[in-house]
Amino acid sequence: MTAAMARSAHGPAGGPRTTGLSAAPPGSPPPARAGSTGARRPGGHGAGVIRVLLVDDHALLRAGMARLLDLADDVAVVGAAANGTQALEMAAATRPDVVLMDLSMPGMSGVEATRRLLAARPDTAVVVLTSFADPDLVLDAVDAGAVGYVLKDAEPDSVVGAVRAAARGESPLDPRAARVVLSSRSRPAPVSVLSGREKEVLVLVAGGLANKQIARALGIAERTVKAHLTSIFNQIGVTDRTSAALWAHRRGLVGAPPKAPDR
Repeated sequence: MTAAMARSAHGPAGGPRTTGLSAAPPGSPPPARAGSTGARRPGGHGAGVIRVLLVDDHALLRAGMARLLDLADDVAVVGAAANGTQALEMAAATRPDVVLMDLSMPGMSGVEATRRLLAARPDTAVVVLTSFADPDLVLDAVDAGAVGYVLKDAEPDSVVGAVRAAARGESPLDPRAARVVLSSRSRPAPVSVLSGREKEVLVLVAGGLANKQIARALGIAERTVKAHLTSIFNQIGVTDRTSAALWAHRRGLVGAPPKAPDR
């Protein structure tokens, strides 16, 4: 949980709160825990209340975020999931309007959970809430259908504002994430830096073939395969075959059959 979030969730020890946010009244139910499915707002959800599902593998962050959101009169946390699999189950049960989705979780990633959740519930707005603006993760999340991207070091008001914006059909993007999206969309697709032969080699690498097998499949020498791999690694910014294969998967290269070898 970030320092800003902690300040909003707790007042000074032994004294009144000074943040301007009222403390939860005595007898209020505890913050949402992984596996909870009911909103904690007494009397149910009134018209116009935004139903939010939290998805994060850190219990402390889930609790702090739930308390923060519950301070908003127009937001109700209907559940908190600890991983992607649980998120899919809880989304089906609670029918949230907005999902705050972490990306880095054990098991199913937030990107995959977003993709599957939206396939089942396309009207739900998924806002990524994560610790970093990694370019590939930002683009993967947006491509999976996320409508917003907020970093965990954002001010509490920004997080609440992102939930409201997503519920209105807008796309709340942290400026750092927005720069990544805009710059990637404004330049040619990265795959275009590779030659036709290099794409063929990369597809076969992603398919798990060794250099000798690639050479045989394309009718070229093994040393030529190594030369192509060196060029590929340099151009796409990776240092090993696994990273190159992931790069190919993310850009849709895998599955395209290689062209017939040059004679």
